Amino acid sequence: QVQLVESGGGLVQAGGSLRLSCVASERTFSDYAAGWFRQAPGKEREFVASISWSSSSTTYADSVKGRFTISRDNAKRTVNLQMNSLKPEDTAVYYCQLGSSGSRLRVRYWGQGTQVTVSS
Repeated sequence: QVQLVESGGGLVQAGGSLRLSCVASERTFSDYAAGWFRQAPGKEREFVASISWSSSSTTYADSVKGRFTISRDNAKRTVNLQMNSLKPEDTAVYYCQLGSSGSRLRVRYWGQGTQVTVSS
């Protein structure tokens, strides 16, 4: 069982930046694709970004392309999400995950989530 712990959420004004980090408890972290989903109040959890196990491939939701950047460090068992030019519609709980390159059905492990709030 892999445990994922996110950090870096908070309150920021529109146009600002935040960096989310997620650390995994097991070395098997490097075996999986990794990434982030988010869930806003009253909405379904949606895909944000993913990165392959080797970092050779990244995928982004259209809504965040050009603003968010995903990266990982397998030696440190971490996956990060740099979020720039934040908008109020980015407000959500952000969840780290292992296993999926995009489909929620393929997620093997979830973190507990970290709140991101963007004020206008």
